[in-house]
Amino acid sequence: MRNCLLSCCVLFLSAISFAADSPARTCASLKQFSLPNAEITMAAPVAAGTFVPPNLKPDEPISPVYKSAPAFCRVMATLRPSNDSDVKVEVWMPASGWNGKFRGAGNGGFAGYIAYWTLAAAVRQGYAAASTDTGHSTTDATWALGHPEKIVDYGYRAVHQMTVDAKAIVKAFYGAESRQAYFASCSNGGRQGLMEAQRFPADYEGIIAGAPANNWTPMLAAGLKYQQVLDGGGYIQPEKVPAIAKAVNAACDAQDGVKDGVLNDPRQCHFDPSVLLCKEKDSDECLTGPQAESLKKVYAGLRDSSGKLLFPGLLPGAEDGPGGWQVWATGEKEGKSLGAFFVIGYFSNMVYGKKDWDFLGVNVNSAFKMAQEKTGDSLNSNSPDLKAFFARGGKLIVYHGWDDPAISALNTIHYYNRVESAVGRQTTERSMRVYMVPGMQHCEGGPGATAFGQADTAPRGDADHDIFTALVQWVEKGKAPETIVAFKPSGKSADGGEPANGSMTRPLCPYPQSARYKGSGDPNNAASFSCAKN
Repeated sequence: MRNCLLSCCVLFLSAISFAADSPARTCASLKQFSLPNAEITMAAPVAAGTFVPPNLKPDEPISPVYKSAPAFCRVMATLRPSNDSDVKVEVWMPASGWNGKFRGAGNGGFAGYIAYWTLAAAVRQGYAAASTDTGHSTTDATWALGHPEKIVDYGYRAVHQMTVDAKAIVKAFYGAESRQAYFASCSNGGRQGLMEAQRFPADYEGIIAGAPANNWTPMLAAGLKYQQVLDGGGYIQPEKVPAIAKAVNAACDAQDGVKDGVLNDPRQCHFDPSVLLCKEKDSDECLTGPQAESLKKVYAGLRDSSGKLLFPGLLPGAEDGPGGWQVWATGEKEGKSLGAFFVIGYFSNMVYGKKDWDFLGVNVNSAFKMAQEKTGDSLNSNSPDLKAFFARGGKLIVYHGWDDPAISALNTIHYYNRVESAVGRQTTERSMRVYMVPGMQHCEGGPGATAFGQADTAPRGDADHDIFTALVQWVEKGKAPETIVAFKPSGKSADGGEPANGSMTRPLCPYPQSARYKGSGDPNNAASFSCAKN
């Protein structure tokens, strides 16, 4: 009996290996593969290093991530889960050396694109992978005007259907099902990841949700408030933002024991904008009264008429810099920030249905109520009930930069606390990790150590330095991630175009722990810090 079991195991493993190295079908034959409510429009092999993204500009160099991609089978499909759906999907599968796993790609912003770079990186690492434009081909929100079914596709349906159909294509090609499936993305992609865990717990075994925009309707309502207060006399010119950052650091930088331009936990910083009030004439080094009030309101977040917090405010820290407030909050001029782009795009096209909608003339609480009624079910992935996902053995990692100027980091903390209350502390500790990243802005960048393998095209490292490897190890070997060492990017690596290691390293601790300086040693070395509960 024992010999029989061993023989069967050997044959089974051999079959998997054979399926990975010798596909059951030719790539071209997949053109005739049938899927419900879908059409495969192209299936063709692509030689190693020859793929050129169709949206590449004439003078734009081809990224190393494409040049280093192996030979793969490229399948294009159109999914039509509703009469008004037109969801484009691509599935890439290594011609040889498939690792038996599947990876789903996410989208930032309003989506509207295929994440070719994620697909190329995935097949280079041995994964079969899929990406979807979520049902439209523009990266603004004009596609949503008058198309409620397309909002549903964008909200959750497209990614789920992509996953189901892609897995079927992978099985048809290799003659074997994927052993594990992973999803990792940030921002709107983080929202997509949480949506998968909440609504479709069987789609993925492991999910990484970075800086998730999961509390969508209150988040955009808060953004609407910020755009209203940052208007007219309350508008803070970009030239004044460095003075705010300087004053915040002067008040709070040294609180964590290291003066380095990084606030280890901005919740401990009680910065008062009134210290910047102009004493004489207005200048770039001070704030007028209305500007100081605007800053206080941005830090305060959004509350309803009864005083209940609907969405937390931005935290002090890293207001300045390439990915800071000048990009997301203030913009180069009034109403021209990325925050305004998303607020106006969302409310005008998805909520009010008016191209000429005026964000200045609407009551924020009324706008939130209408947004919740019209799109809350499709766009919010804020349910804390992850019992089904965790019961299947699913593992979830969430990360968020403390200095995020796009989505308040407190939103992630609040979600974690709600999950813990809903499923229990022990279940949460067995199946979920949250990493708060000091000095990181939206998904990446900022003055801190902000690289830890979260980028789609990052070369994979060991589980102590690479969050994606840590997730895979957790799912496949049962070893839960603990401290992950991040580094401050400096320059570019040779192979994938991703940032190379810099001079600063810091430990990322599983929340509610945080890194604390030991009091001696090089503050730029992770070994000089330890993880402790706040």
